[in-house]
Amino acid sequence: MASVAQENPGTSPTSAKLKLYSYWRSSCSWRVRIALNLKGLPYEYKAVNILQGEHHSEEFTKLNPLQFVPTLVDGDIIVSDSLAILLYLEDKFPEHPLLPDDLHLKAISLQAAALVGSNIQPFQNLAILNLIGEKLGPEERLAWPKHFIEKGFTALEKLLKGVAGKYSVGDQLTLADIFLVPQVFSARRFNVDMSKFPTLNRINQELAELPEFQAALPERQPDAKA
Repeated sequence: MASVAQENPGTSPTSAKLKLYSYWRSSCSWRVRIALNLKGLPYEYKAVNILQGEHHSEEFTKLNPLQFVPTLVDGDIIVSDSLAILLYLEDKFPEHPLLPDDLHLKAISLQAAALVGSNIQPFQNLAILNLIGEKLGPEERLAWPKHFIEKGFTALEKLLKGVAGKYSVGDQLTLADIFLVPQVFSARRFNVDMSKFPTLNRINQELAELPEFQAALPERQPDAKA
């Protein structure tokens, strides 16, 4: 597993950097990279090559017995699962908050994050896709995630349509935005027609212009493949 120090936009180094175990194309890792950038937190990037099975290594399994990325190490504290990591960062580093103070908007932001994290992304997980391809064939391997992305985005479009401003929930960047961007990228990989989701598509275009989101892009990570 390779290690690279990441300096995020507009930050200065701290004495005890966070460590993020990440894979460049992992949408769950991508969420955490965005959040670290938005909060201005420098971190050490620990690359875990999923295709080479490094997530099954003894070293990584000690950190995360479920053998998934991302995993965040903060001194003696180890946190895995992207939503758990994001909420940990929100509690420990309250500057640049990623949840609104308004309880209604906070609930919507959490709903949006949970909708993507629990009802869309798991159905495109590489292990699931490989199993579907093995059991049902290559056509179902592509049709399966597309079905669940479109179903989830239909619900997400309705959820955000009435509260969206410049971003998903008004004009404040929230967890809803952090979960949206990697999922739109994945939707396009599976040939989802984003014109059917105008609110989501517009918000994604706004977010794509922000340097913190640009720095988190898969192709800009140290372990990215040409």
